[in-house]
Amino acid sequence: MIILGIDPGYAIIGYGLIDSSKNNKVIDYGVIETPKEDPMPVRLQRIEESLRVLFETFNPDVVAVEELFYFKNQKTVIPVAQARGVIVLVAQKYCGNIFEYTPIQIKQALTGNGHAEKHQMQFMVKNVLGLASIPKPDDAADALAVAICHSQINPRLNFNQM
Repeated sequence: MIILGIDPGYAIIGYGLIDSSKNNKVIDYGVIETPKEDPMPVRLQRIEESLRVLFETFNPDVVAVEELFYFKNQKTVIPVAQARGVIVLVAQKYCGNIFEYTPIQIKQALTGNGHAEKHQMQFMVKNVLGLASIPKPDDAADALAVAICHSQINPRLNFNQM
């Protein structure tokens, strides 16, 4: 089963694809970036177009998205929520099997500690996926963590039964 993990944002959106039927083999990971000088509608369109290409290229079976749980910066919460809305809409349109996880759930699934620090999460992503180094940028590593979380929380999930 191909799982697409997404770390939402509006300037940088992390994505990571793993194949859970092949011991969480990494298929691809990276980021979608939107220029800060572009107006929000243009940035949202770029996110939609980039995600569409990902879905058409990799045809994931499941999409796992990090939930908006807590934001320190109130100025960014609305733009991130707008981008997340586009992400969920595209995921529904191209896949339909969407699962959402809080940061605490993701940390718990990877480290056993819902309050793990960033370096602990990155270390576990590298080890669980058998990578030579920690994936960069951080947003891509975070997206892979979301995908791993789904594979660990729902290891026997048969998406055809939904």
